[in-house]
Amino acid sequence: MLKEFREFALKGNAVDLAIGVIIGAAFGTVVTSMVNDILMPPIGKVLGGVDFANFFVVLGGGQYPSLKTAKDAGAATINYGVFVNNVINLLIVAAVLFLVVKAMNALRREQAVAPVKAPTTKDCPMCATTIPLTAKRCPHCTSTL
Repeated sequence: MLKEFREFALKGNAVDLAIGVIIGAAFGTVVTSMVNDILMPPIGKVLGGVDFANFFVVLGGGQYPSLKTAKDAGAATINYGVFVNNVINLLIVAAVLFLVVKAMNALRREQAVAPVKAPTTKDCPMCATTIPLTAKRCPHCTSTL
């Protein structure tokens, strides 16, 4: 059983999948940082200094100036601002993955279409033997071409 597991874990597909998951997690962290730290602050500034992460609704009573104070107080909240940030993350990741898949498909199409090589041989008109294009006489039947 241990031998079977080792063979499975060391197969190319399992290793490729593990690498893809690790790179995907790192990419997700970078995209999250880009949305939260680079995209959303200017958008919030344009909209009047609004921080989307602080858009929330308190379930029950109470007024809280920020999501952090509401969480610290133990209030139940619906965090629709965080949801907006996550939707933007998803859209960016989906767009980048679309571009990567599109590029990979283009590369596959280029590989699939092999260049057509010019013929280097011809058939002798007398004996139908395949001979080089530059031949002046057929080596099989010795006819002049």
